[in-house]
Formats: sequence, structure tokens, C-alpha cells
Amino acid sequence: MKITSFRASLAATVLLTATWLAVPVSAQTQTQPVAPARPAAASAPVAAQPAPAAPAATVQPSAVAAPAPSTTAPAAAPVPATPGAPATNVAVAPASEAAPKAGIAPAMKELSPWVMFMSADVIVKAVMIGLAFASLVTWTVFIAKSIELSVASAKLRSALKKIAEVRSLAEAQMALGTKQGILPSFLAAALREARMSAGLSSDIGIKERAASSFVEIMRAEQRRIRIGMGFLATIGSTSPFVGLFGTVWGIMNSFIGISKSQTTNLAVVAPGIAEALLATAIGLVAAIPAVIIYNHFSRVTKGYLELVSRASGAAARLLSRDLDRSHGSAHSRAAE
Repeated sequence: MKITSFRASLAATVLLTATWLAVPVSAQTQTQPVAPARPAAASAPVAAQPAPAAPAATVQPSAVAAPAPSTTAPAAAPVPATPGAPATNVAVAPASEAAPKAGIAPAMKELSPWVMFMSADVIVKAVMIGLAFASLVTWTVFIAKSIELSVASAKLRSALKKIAEVRSLAEAQMALGTKQGILPSFLAAALREARMSAGLSSDIGIKERAASSFVEIMRAEQRRIRIGMGFLATIGSTSPFVGLFGTVWGIMNSFIGISKSQTTNLAVVAPGIAEALLATAIGLVAAIPAVIIYNHFSRVTKGYLELVSRASGAAARLLSRDLDRSHGSAHSRAAE
């Protein structure tokens, strides 16, 4: 009986002890969520303490922004740590000034050809000046050779018309007078060879020597009429590569400037690349007309050299007539 009552009292004691131990734990777990509410309630007076400073804020002209607390609440969250309203004004002012600065884009300078030339590198400037001079030489040669070829062709055609009906070298010289040109040179060479070969019985030798003199005169005239054509060929073939060299040099300097400024903004990169590409553009401006003018003069020169060949043939025919005529008169005198 005593054992049973002892067991019952022991069980009751254990149950009470367990209940007493469990009650504080549950109380702690219930009071833990409430704990932040007490600092919040305690902080309410702290937040309310700056309230008396509200009249000082009303003195500021910017008090109009007070009716929108909901929009400024996220930005004003760190403000309570500061003692007063002036700190808020100091913090807001730089932000308002920084906003427009971030939106301003760097202004691009005017990219006219002259501005690009003046702001280009020294090497690129030298390339551009050289190409401009080459273009000037091209157009100078074009004007000079056009006048020269047109005048020479007109004179030679007129001379060929004048000797079309003559019968001897002497009559041809009288018809042409003292004019200088390629046809008078042929006639003078033929007369000189006939005079130097006087007394020789072989007409074939005289004609061969005269033909050799004609070939030399034709070659000299061909060299003279082609003066300036070499400049056109050189300019047309090398100007694109010279311009490309200026472009490569300019783009290299542009990349060096990009690495120094550490920005890939188009306003920073575009001027240097445009200056470099201007060298290629000037190279093409110098090369394309040079090639076209060279091909044009090649055709015109061929036409003029054909007229020179006709003049050589006319002089050779007159020489042959004179030789035959002299031999015929000699035969007639011998027969008498």
C-alpha cells in the first residue's frame, strides 16, 4: 500500500515538474515574436521625437514635397539616423545635381573634311597632301596632253592634205613652207639621204637607209608624245595603297587613343576613324581619274601614231618617185 502511494506521489511529482519546465519554454516561444513589437513601440517615441523639429522644416521652401511621404518613404528610411533636416537637404542636393549630368551625352564635333584634315596625325596629313598633289598633277597632265595631242593631230592632218597631190620631195617642202612638225622632219630626212647617196646605183639601199631614219623619227615622236603618261600610270597604281597606308596609320592612332581614354563611346571613336578613312577617300579620288585619263590618252596616242605612220609612208613614196624619176632621166640621157 505504501509502495503504491509512493509510486503515485512520484508520478504526480514528475508530472508537476514536467509541467513547470514546459511552461517557461512555451512562454518564451510565445513572447519571442512579441519582442520586436516592444522595440517598435519603444522606437515610436524616438521617431516621434523629431516631430517638434517639423516647424523648422516648414521654414524651408521645399516643404511642398511633404504631402508625398509614400513616394519618398524608401529614400527617407536612412534619414532618422541624422539629427536634423539640414542633413537631408545636403544629401538630396548632390543626387539631384548628379542626375542631369548622367543624362548629358558628349557633344560630337563637326566632321567636315577640313576639320578632319586639321585634326589628323602628322603622317596622315602628309599622306593627304601628297595625294592631293598627285591629283593636281593628274589634272595638269590631262589638260596639257589634251591640248598637245589635239594641236599635233590637227597640224599633221593639215600637212597630209597639202602634200596629197604633190609629185616630189621638193614640191612637198615648198607646199609645207617653213613649218615645223613631224612630216617636215620626214621630208628633210628623205632629201638628206637622197643627197648623201647621190651617185649610187642601188635604189634599194637608199630606201632602206631612209626607212631607218623614218623609224628613228617615229620613235622619238612616240617618246615625246608619251611624256606625262608615266605619271598617270604611277598615280593610278600607287595612290590607293598610299591612301590605305594613311588609313592604317590613322586607325592605329585611334585605337591607341581608345586604350588611353578607356572608352568605346562612338563620339570618342568616330572622329579618329573618320580622319583615317579620309586618306583612303583622297587616294581613290587621285587614282580613279588617273586610270581613266591614262586609258583615254592611250587610245588618243594610238590614233596620233597612226597619223605619224601615214606621214612616214607619204615621205617614203615621194622619195621612191624621185629615185625612179632620176633613174628614168638618166636612162633617157643615156639613150640619147
